[in-house]
Amino acid sequence: MEEKNNPYATPNAVVRDVASEEGFGDLKLFTSQGRLGRLRYLLYTLGVTLVGGILAALLALIPVVGVFLAAIIYIGLLVITFFLTIQRCHDFNATGWFSLVILIPIVSLVFYFIPGTKASNKYGLQPPPNSKGVKIGAFLILAFFVIAIAASILMPLLVQPQG
Repeated sequence: MEEKNNPYATPNAVVRDVASEEGFGDLKLFTSQGRLGRLRYLLYTLGVTLVGGILAALLALIPVVGVFLAAIIYIGLLVITFFLTIQRCHDFNATGWFSLVILIPIVSLVFYFIPGTKASNKYGLQPPPNSKGVKIGAFLILAFFVIAIAASILMPLLVQPQG
């Protein structure tokens, strides 16, 4: 016997949490596509700047050619930093043009504090969760800055001039 459509029957739809099944986007370092979270942005920008800055400083010691190569490295650093900042803008659902704010010294710190949007937005899936290595790296960087600031404040108080 054929079963009729009963309007009072229990629904047969599969109910699931769509946000948890969306997954996570891929991490891409050398592109303006995708999204990047705050901690990874902190680590990647400081890491790229540190490595590139040391390399450029060493190359600048070589006369003429070294200075030219150091300038090329600094331009590359600027491009990579813009790529990372555009991805960071995408994480909090802003256009990549907002990344021009990094050219304003103190205002550029805003990228470290604005939280990203949960789940997907118009720029893609949310970035993957931070690994233990990312969390430890961010903690070490913040600890270094706190110690450096404390030392710069306390050092003049502890060192008395000999008179």
